[in-house]
Amino acid sequence: MTSTEESKHYWRDVGTVDAYWAANIDLTDIVPALDLYDRSWPIWTYGEITPPAKFVHDVDGRRGLAVSSLLSGGCIISGASISRSLVFTGVNVHSYSTIHEAVILPYARIGRHVRLRKAVVDSEVRIPDGLVVGEDPELDAKRFRRTEDGVTLITGPMIEKLTQ
Repeated sequence: MTSTEESKHYWRDVGTVDAYWAANIDLTDIVPALDLYDRSWPIWTYGEITPPAKFVHDVDGRRGLAVSSLLSGGCIISGASISRSLVFTGVNVHSYSTIHEAVILPYARIGRHVRLRKAVVDSEVRIPDGLVVGEDPELDAKRFRRTEDGVTLITGPMIEKLTQ
């Protein structure tokens, strides 16, 4: 194997929340180190058949949009704004919410007027209306798991504690 061939290989340790978040967010780069669109390096994995991602509402302050992000099928972005994020299958993000540098795992539901920044949301988590994460490090650390690099992990049991 030549040095040129070796430079094409990709390996990344994702054994911590910070590393997992960073590896996913790196995919939002214009041409990431792991280019999911490189047809010469196919990805062999299970592919769920879902409808395409859908963006609805187009009025100031309530526009369904995503920029520098990857969204899987089955997502509905309803009057919410997403930037530099990865949104997995079947996620719903409701009106007036803003998501930045987040990894949202399958079938999560993000309520209205939510602001998430630098977060990982676990599968099937229901984020309540008005929740703000990523703006107050001390509050985030009290309610959720916040890493040294400032990534906030949000799981179902953590959300349940908030609503009790």
